[in-house]
Amino acid sequence: MCLAIPGKIQSIETLYDGMVRMAKVAFGSIVKEASLEMVPQAKEGDYVLVHVGVAISVVDEEEAQKSFEYLAMIGEIDELIEHTQV
Repeated sequence: MCLAIPGKIQSIETLYDGMVRMAKVAFGSIVKEASLEMVPQAKEGDYVLVHVGVAISVVDEEEAQKSFEYLAMIGEIDELIEHTQV
């Protein structure tokens, strides 16, 4: 099953003369890079849903927290942590 995981944007950088925006996104204690091409309005401090390395929507903090808690409850967060610490 493929899921979008909520995370908080820590920093944003532009690449290729400003053509591409990439963010460092925190998922709990894990930080990954994600493309912001689908959410050009996203800014540092925003919460985004990330699917396969692409932020697909901006969500409010409450919705992000609910999603994160649900994913933890069904064990998907544990799987994410296991795969990223290998």
